[in-house]
Amino acid sequence: MPFGLTNAPAAFQRFVNSIFADMLDVCVMVYLDDILIYSHDLESHRKHVKEVLCRLCCHSLYAKPKKCEFHRDSVEYLGYVLSPSGLTMDIQSFLGFVNFYRRFIHNYSEIVVPLTRLTRKNMPWNFSEECRSAFIRLKDAFTSAPILTHWVPDAPITVETDASDYAIVGILSITCPDDELRPVAFYSRTLTAPELNYDTHDKELLAIFEAFRHWRHYLEGSATPVDVVTDHKNLEPAGQSTSPNSTWRSASDQAA
Repeated sequence: MPFGLTNAPAAFQRFVNSIFADMLDVCVMVYLDDILIYSHDLESHRKHVKEVLCRLCCHSLYAKPKKCEFHRDSVEYLGYVLSPSGLTMDIQSFLGFVNFYRRFIHNYSEIVVPLTRLTRKNMPWNFSEECRSAFIRLKDAFTSAPILTHWVPDAPITVETDASDYAIVGILSITCPDDELRPVAFYSRTLTAPELNYDTHDKELLAIFEAFRHWRHYLEGSATPVDVVTDHKNLEPAGQSTSPNSTWRSASDQAA
């Protein structure tokens, strides 16, 4: 079947449905080229797998071995994890969903750290209490996320930043006509392996630099001065520092 045809997915779905018509919802589920074979016991499962492979072969359809998984008691299928105990979410799909709305969630990167660890290669699945707490915090954040205000170019600007042991965060806000400070956007990311070795001072400075770089299209050439709010008082003289840390001096100049 040629690529790009509008009706190609529907035509292919009808084709595979016709091949497994008597097996559908009995021991087979098919969505396009994703075939799920399920059975009550191992002996039946072997027969079902053999029958599916034979039918594919008879219709000149072939499965790539590296994309197949056999004799599994749990499997990822269409964004879910299926197992004898029930249906659970695929953590990668969940993170992909919440990542789309990260600009509404303060401290997003720091919150999801326990969950992103589960996606590492060869990492054993262990939905610990820390992971459960992260999930609940995300759920609460979604149901109570603040309304982000529209950007007003000539409004007073405030950038709030902070850094933890493994993440940096920022809040871009403007002062509205009613003198209320309202958020425009949130920013966060986890620290890279080299950045994890930075001392507290450099992590806090990195948070400021990354916030200014991320929102450069808002901040560069702004009509009003930008107020930077940080809980690390030792950063106040950083702009006037004559220390040999030229890398951060250069970064600060670029951000400013």
